[in-house]
Amino acid sequence: MAHDEFEEFEPVRGLPAKLPEGEEILWQGAPDWWALAKEGLSLYWVAGYFVVLFLWRAVVAAETMPVPTAVASASIFLLMGVAGCGLLMLMAFLQARAAVYTVTNKRVVLRIGAALSMTLNLPYTWIGNANLALRKSGTGTIAFELMGTHRFSYLMCWPHVRPWRMARTEPAFRCIPDAAMVAKIIAGAAETRVAEPKIARVKDDAVAAE
Repeated sequence: MAHDEFEEFEPVRGLPAKLPEGEEILWQGAPDWWALAKEGLSLYWVAGYFVVLFLWRAVVAAETMPVPTAVASASIFLLMGVAGCGLLMLMAFLQARAAVYTVTNKRVVLRIGAALSMTLNLPYTWIGNANLALRKSGTGTIAFELMGTHRFSYLMCWPHVRPWRMARTEPAFRCIPDAAMVAKIIAGAAETRVAEPKIARVKDDAVAAE
């Protein structure tokens, strides 16, 4: 992305604040807009729906008028389909352009939203599982199952979610290139982070009492 309109108020691209000491970015990326249109916004299903309407209307109309006239009268559905698919592609492009997915050694972060931007911070200690759905092209989606009471709104996160998981929304890196490689980075970072010992400071008198 040659220019990012968020640069003026983001101290670090894709992050709401500067990285704390000891944290480093391991990977950053964004959805492939065409893959997002097809998979996240069901572009092909919508196109197919309008084609079926066109064929149905043409067949029905052909019973009462010449075939060329019937086809012409049914073509309105093709025009509606082209307009609808165009809007979906524009939406996918804007969503992909606004999104930044970040993996650090301590968390994953999703800066999402074309009209209303929001940032999701997901420490590895919140994530129970990360599920990878991989396509033959190498593009894929990594969805994060959250543990405990950590929840987000499905509608607020859409389309950056695992589809149809509404009861417990799973934020997701949707339609990213080289998804298998990114999944390995996340797995390695999460394993290291969760395995780190947690050291709590205590008062000197408490130590002495032991």
